[in-house]
Amino acid sequence: MSSTAADVLRLLMVRGETLAVAESLTGGLVAAEITATPGASNAFRGSVTAYATELKHEVLGVDATLLAAHGAVNPQVAAQMAAGVRKFLGADWGIATTGVAGPEPQDGQPVGTVFVAVDGPFGADSGGSGGGKVSALRLNGDRAEIRMESVRSVLALLLKELAGEQTGNERAQDTEQNGGT
Repeated sequence: MSSTAADVLRLLMVRGETLAVAESLTGGLVAAEITATPGASNAFRGSVTAYATELKHEVLGVDATLLAAHGAVNPQVAAQMAAGVRKFLGADWGIATTGVAGPEPQDGQPVGTVFVAVDGPFGADSGGSGGGKVSALRLNGDRAEIRMESVRSVLALLLKELAGEQTGNERAQDTEQNGGT
């Protein structure tokens, strides 16, 4: 169990919010990482592993024209996957992974090209007007290393958004729960 997954779940529970996951190249590894944490069911709604491109459209609502024009390895696809799983599973937050783990390039993208996305109830202080946040990654390593770094990166992106969204009162509650002053 990663401390990042545990931190994500702790913040979600403090906030009374939920999470859904959409995965492609990670094939369920993000959901596995989250559910390795005891108590995950208090915040984790579920996941969709849409490995096949057509499922990204049919299940997650990714624009078919976008998929036809650019393929599944695209920042807009990642953003739409995160928004789609959030809506489909009725969660406050949605995260997504899409990319090329190898060994061959895909959709004209080299191995190691990954996009991770977060969609959630972004507040006025987050610098955005709603919608998703996407990080483009260029990862090195073998297939397993690329997939594991994608898991770490999407959870880190979510943690950053959750930590940035906290109000002072939530931080005080969290400190009290951890025995701080």
